[in-house]
Amino acid sequence: MAHPVALAPTAAPPIRVPIWAWLVVAMSAFAMFLMTMDNSLLGAAAETSHEFFHDARHFIGVPCH
Repeated sequence: MAHPVALAPTAAPPIRVPIWAWLVVAMSAFAMFLMTMDNSLLGAAAETSHEFFHDARHFIGVPCH
């Protein structure tokens, strides 16, 4: 009866993430920053930003008042 041969462990090939996936992650993180940031960071555009993201802030549970 033959003895089983142990195979040497091989390293898994690296996972390649397409550039568009990185861009989607970056844009999503920036959108979350805009939604949750303090309005005073934008200066004159603060009111416009607040009104644009107002309902989204309440939906995700971020207080804005």
